[in-house]
Amino acid sequence: MNFPVKIMQDGLVARVARVAEIAAKHADAVDAEARFPREAVDAMKAERLLGIQVPRHLGGESASITEIAELCSLLGQVCAASAMVFAMHHIKLSSLVEHGADSEWHRGFMRRIAAEQLLIASATTEGGIGGNLRNSICAVEVDGETCRLEKDATVISYGSHADAILITSRAHAQAASSDQVLTAFLKDQYTLEKTHVWNTLGMRGTCSDGFLFKGEAPAHQILPKPFAEIAAQSMLASSHLLWSGVWYGIAVDAVVRAQAFVRAAARKAPDAQPPGALRLAEVSNLLQMVKSNVVAGLKAYEDAKADADRLSSMGFAVAMNNVKIASSETILEIVNHAMLIC
Repeated sequence: MNFPVKIMQDGLVARVARVAEIAAKHADAVDAEARFPREAVDAMKAERLLGIQVPRHLGGESASITEIAELCSLLGQVCAASAMVFAMHHIKLSSLVEHGADSEWHRGFMRRIAAEQLLIASATTEGGIGGNLRNSICAVEVDGETCRLEKDATVISYGSHADAILITSRAHAQAASSDQVLTAFLKDQYTLEKTHVWNTLGMRGTCSDGFLFKGEAPAHQILPKPFAEIAAQSMLASSHLLWSGVWYGIAVDAVVRAQAFVRAAARKAPDAQPPGALRLAEVSNLLQMVKSNVVAGLKAYEDAKADADRLSSMGFAVAMNNVKIASSETILEIVNHAMLIC
């Protein structure tokens, strides 16, 4: 029931299957205890999955967003939190891969991610902006060769467990709220003071808490491209597509459980139509709709990647957003159907 990836290089499916086996063993504890899926993330590092998107010439495997979405769906079938951590890491890594290649420091950072399997977190939200990641209140301060930043981040998923954080801010103190930059801070270059804890429902294991971030680093760790360009051309599309891959995996698991229930009922009464059989047919169609929607979105993104103007167009942004909306709304319907069947 997964996405049709033509060439899954270097046994990526086999590697993520080994991670999924470990993630499945701990999924209930991760959710019940609202704890970080440490075992699954350690397995990702052991299987060297955190650097697969990095280009080959920088030590990675040049994995495509389509391949990574496939892996997200496989993890989503066993542990939503593990899948989301994997997806969010690769969403941030896409910003580096697509927009950091012209910077010597960021090329070196990508080499480190691939070699050391560093886990990357994101800090794009902020108190007072109403969830609009394209606006910032805080501003990065550049003093000679050093930059400093303090940000009241309302959420940094797995912030306490990350090896580095990519964080948005205004480009300077006089910049407009939408004139933003993205800066990479390594773990030893910042402090995090927890400000509040979120009880994030089925993804409690992402540990998506609020923090006061204070960082100081060399100024060349600010990405050279404006965040507006990074968001439009890589971050938003990859986030909508990889989140959809995770959600599709969650929906697959729900449908598989419903199928098992209907089969068990059929064995008990072979001469009667099992309860839920008609609803199962309906939910299977919905699942196929989600798959087709995500596959079409992935193809649209891969086709557009060579055209910066197309990536930045309103039409492309709307198309990617529609993939996210359709996927998120339909999987709720799928899971509700599966619960009714069971």
